[in-house]
Amino acid sequence: MSKRTSEIQRETGETRIRLRLGLDGSGKTELKTGVPFLEHMLDLFAKHGLFDLTVEADGDNEIDDHHTVEDIAICLGRATREALGDKKGIRRYGQAWIPMDETLGQVVLDLSDRPHLEFRAEFPAPRVGNFDTELVHEFFWKLALEARMNLHVILHYGRNTHHMVESLFKALGRALDEAVQTDPRVQSVPSSKGVL
Repeated sequence: MSKRTSEIQRETGETRIRLRLGLDGSGKTELKTGVPFLEHMLDLFAKHGLFDLTVEADGDNEIDDHHTVEDIAICLGRATREALGDKKGIRRYGQAWIPMDETLGQVVLDLSDRPHLEFRAEFPAPRVGNFDTELVHEFFWKLALEARMNLHVILHYGRNTHHMVESLFKALGRALDEAVQTDPRVQSVPSSKGVL
């Protein structure tokens, strides 16, 4: 079993979430969230980042998917931060460009302990199936906040909303995988401050 794992449980009046993340995995997922499109995106994120990810969520989806999506992102961010531990030896920065047919998405991130989101993406359709596309921003924002990462999400172009969102989640997986990799040349944390 990977040493860099974390399990987060979160229970509110709106959701109950259990999430387990292994940073040094093989892309294996077990996802039961009640939000099928988000499950598809999380599966792509994990497979392209080679993370092992289990998510069980029970939310107030009869209202809408907002609270479930938001709280899963909160838990994923916290799990990422916890699994990284003291961050010694990590590469810290990651970036990925993902083409998806007519679409080109990009994610650039820094595991800096300074949360920030730049989200440069507009989608032509307000929904993909039953999924509200404004929740894509909500997911990335809460992830950046709780993982305490500097996260830049850029959609360069595209026409198909499904492809556009998919390119961003795949890019997130690949960029985060690059950032969490260890570099044997880095003996401490990759920062002149001595901490991340």
